[in-house]
Amino acid sequence: MGTIRGDQVIAQCFKNEGVDTFFFMMGGPTSGTAGACLDLGMQGIYVRHEQAAAMMAHAYARVTGKPGICITPSGPGTANAVTGLANAWADASPIIAIGGSAPMRASTLDSFQEMDQVAMMKPVVKAAYRVDIASRIPEFVSLAFREAMDGKKGPVYLDLPGDILAAKLDDEKLYWPTQYRVDSRPAGDPALVRRAVELLAGAKRPLLVTGSGVLWADASSDLQQFVNATGIPFFTTPQGRGVIPEDHPRAFPAARSMAFREADVVLVIGARANAMLSFLRAPRFSPDAKFINVNLDGKEIGHNRGVEVGIVGDAKLVLQQMIAEAAGKMDGRQETAWVAQLAAKQRSNEERSAEVLHSSKVPIHPLRLCREVREVISRDTILVVDGHEILNFARQSIPVFEAGTSLNAGPHGCMGIGVPFGIGAKAARPDKPVVVLSGDGAFGWNGMEMDTAIRHKLAIVVVVSNNGGFTSRQTGRMSAGNIGPANIGRDLGHQRYDKMVEALGGYGEFVENPNDIRAAIERAFASGKPALVNVCTDPEAQAATDMGFGGY
Repeated sequence: MGTIRGDQVIAQCFKNEGVDTFFFMMGGPTSGTAGACLDLGMQGIYVRHEQAAAMMAHAYARVTGKPGICITPSGPGTANAVTGLANAWADASPIIAIGGSAPMRASTLDSFQEMDQVAMMKPVVKAAYRVDIASRIPEFVSLAFREAMDGKKGPVYLDLPGDILAAKLDDEKLYWPTQYRVDSRPAGDPALVRRAVELLAGAKRPLLVTGSGVLWADASSDLQQFVNATGIPFFTTPQGRGVIPEDHPRAFPAARSMAFREADVVLVIGARANAMLSFLRAPRFSPDAKFINVNLDGKEIGHNRGVEVGIVGDAKLVLQQMIAEAAGKMDGRQETAWVAQLAAKQRSNEERSAEVLHSSKVPIHPLRLCREVREVISRDTILVVDGHEILNFARQSIPVFEAGTSLNAGPHGCMGIGVPFGIGAKAARPDKPVVVLSGDGAFGWNGMEMDTAIRHKLAIVVVVSNNGGFTSRQTGRMSAGNIGPANIGRDLGHQRYDKMVEALGGYGEFVENPNDIRAAIERAFASGKPALVNVCTDPEAQAATDMGFGGY
């Protein structure tokens, strides 16, 4: 018989689950947990702030499809992770979060960093539990993985008191759960699938809108087969981009507003009727449009907008059912009046934005910066976009071609994800180039995580659109609402973030001329180091929607 500590049990549970990477802050009762994970050969990325650890785990999950792992100390250290976990919860992304806490034996004594961390976490995660018996650690860890990955995914928090982690256990008497996660995909009701296809076949202006559910179901190829078979124009949520290359002949991202407004039958697969889709309500969508909703989570069907057909099922299987049902009933090669209308709107909006995309004006227009980024990156580059104006400009102008290569702030619009998401993505896929396109305001929240990238030799390239403020001056004036000073709290100045990264040991460049952008980014990649290209952009440029690729 052998003796094993509670923190070693957690590490063994992770190893049994195939965990290869975790993100953590050292210190407190969970230092032993991180050390035990390292002892078992896992890669540990230690951060400058716990918020970033949760965000890195979020990006890792998005890129790999596996739960991300973050480990935090007790008290304020765990509280710091709340923002990152709340953002993952809003984004329905799986994380296993291990938080240390004050020892059980000192409960209610006002011991060091004693906080009710479970109560704090419950509103912002899918589930939260306190492990109160050391011998049950394997059961709680298996529960966390099962809940994080079941149905609509999300973060699960496990609270580990210091004395539970330090407890010595007889390893032969521990119960190690096995085969506790079943990969079962529910298919759709065949009668409802038939009715859905009938509605689409009879529509004059059908539309397909997809979300992250297609990514989590690994249904990108099935979705493309469906679009090819039916010829239905498609759009995605910002988080669901890349499921079909956005240069596909049925992609009309610059015609998004018109398509939503005029569609008569809308098929929504794996997407929620939340603010990102204007709740599927008028005036964004026609009040007369008929909706077909496919979702793994039955609670999402009919939420905020009534449906003509609601199908509870896995996106992959339902798409396969719909492809079979549509055979002989729909012709994907047919160029309908609806397709021609959307194509004309696409061309019109692209032509409207062409001049500014090629502008040589100084200070640089953010769309010119986006064009340079678009032309220098490969189709498989993982692009992380973070910020306000630059986030919207990038959506309008930089297409996405592969699943799992587009990451952004998500439904919560959580600023500061840029560098942590870039690190999480690079740790997940070291073989792929990773570019972070960030506003200067957004970069400030977690910019010190460039030190994390440098220490761990994770060569991400950060391109900062530096307009000297949290927003454009135009947006700041609108936000002020003519009450008090215009742009109150907006100005940051054109700071030299490139110098900061150089001082930390990375590569940095400062760019003021648009013709110098591309070469600077290429040199950043060639450096082989974590790099930052600091581009001075026009503080007056305000992002609009529905221009160029991917306008939202």
